[in-house]
Amino acid sequence: MRSRRLTAVAGVAVAALTLAGCGLGSSDDTSSDSKPTVDANAAVTGEVSFQTWALKPKFTSYVEGVVKAFEAKYPGTKVTWLDQPGDGYDKKVLSQASAGQLPDVVNLPPDFALPLAKQSMLLDVGAADPKIAEEYVEGGVAAYRYQGQDGTFGYPWYLNTDIDYWNATKFAAVGLDVKNPPKTFDELLAAAKVMHDKSGGKEYMMSRLPGIGDLTNAGVKVLADDGKSFTFNTPEAAALLDKYAAAYKAGYLPRDILTQEYLGNSKLFTQNKVAWTTGGGNAIQDFTKDNPSLKGKIVPSPALDTPALYVQGLSVSAKTKNQAAAIALARFVTNAENQAAFAKIVNIFPSTKASANDPFFSKSDGTPESDAKVLAFESLAKAKVLQPPVISGATNDFINQQISLAIAGKVTSKQALDAAVAKANQLLAS
Repeated sequence: MRSRRLTAVAGVAVAALTLAGCGLGSSDDTSSDSKPTVDANAAVTGEVSFQTWALKPKFTSYVEGVVKAFEAKYPGTKVTWLDQPGDGYDKKVLSQASAGQLPDVVNLPPDFALPLAKQSMLLDVGAADPKIAEEYVEGGVAAYRYQGQDGTFGYPWYLNTDIDYWNATKFAAVGLDVKNPPKTFDELLAAAKVMHDKSGGKEYMMSRLPGIGDLTNAGVKVLADDGKSFTFNTPEAAALLDKYAAAYKAGYLPRDILTQEYLGNSKLFTQNKVAWTTGGGNAIQDFTKDNPSLKGKIVPSPALDTPALYVQGLSVSAKTKNQAAAIALARFVTNAENQAAFAKIVNIFPSTKASANDPFFSKSDGTPESDAKVLAFESLAKAKVLQPPVISGATNDFINQQISLAIAGKVTSKQALDAAVAKANQLLAS
């Protein structure tokens, strides 16, 4: 699977980008600046600033309500809420950090937080609040722990993950059982062959190109433990690419998958041109909205292997002058009650373990839409960030280019992976 990020809930289109190596240097120094001087039980009072990403005006009422509730719970506090536009948020955060003006509590996805954590600009909230590991889903907390860095640099906020969606009509036409869909990549390839062969080469099961997430799911170690070099040019990774290349050569994947005309697996599924795609727990609603003829024909199931996890979170500036209030605010905004209220007005999932008891997320009414939501929510417990946040947009693009060359048969899988690792290491060190 090729990488995507859970963008701000306002649905802004945010291109793949990264803050790594974009003006903050590449130091791995984790100094005492990141260590808290208070804990989560310290007295909370005074002023604190809070920055969100593209929540105004759609969610103004919700955020103002949370801020008001925080100030009521902690008399003597005053929250200044800042909201930044969706476009250029990465550059805005960089500018704030470079100027020493990062807000006390700031919305940062894990890849945005990484370069700031490496520069000791974010507080190790795990040291101040050990209950993070107990109260938030494992994958969400792990997203803010970085290889080669000591600490936890954010409270996971809202989440999403992928599940599988299948076209029941296409399954039935070639004798496949949509109630027993593929559960592994090898089963998916086998089903793709059946669909190709029994349709005379007219139908496709899949059109997705592999990416770093697929290598992770295949058990490939992508990054060294110290976070300073890539290691995914292994025989196991080459074997996976070989399978894709063989499937492409055999005609199990559309020819345009390697061209500029490729629209993406989800778009082709919506256009009724492939029988499988992945998507979030609410993606089924978009599929049928864009193509009403799919209504009643889509069957959801858990993702193949380990589901991908997409995370938004709140970090605390290491330079905050009010650690107690900042930590308390980050914890308050991300607590189960406030996250559940947020998730009921926008299509996201909460990161708190306590939310598992909320029937809104855990009980289906029997419709495919509700089944999909519950499947996605249940998947969060084992979902993981499959692509290390240290992989920049430029790195990811180069890796994908090499993978495409291997699938096209223009280079061997080993040659593609060796070239990808060499370039990725070069970019990582720059």
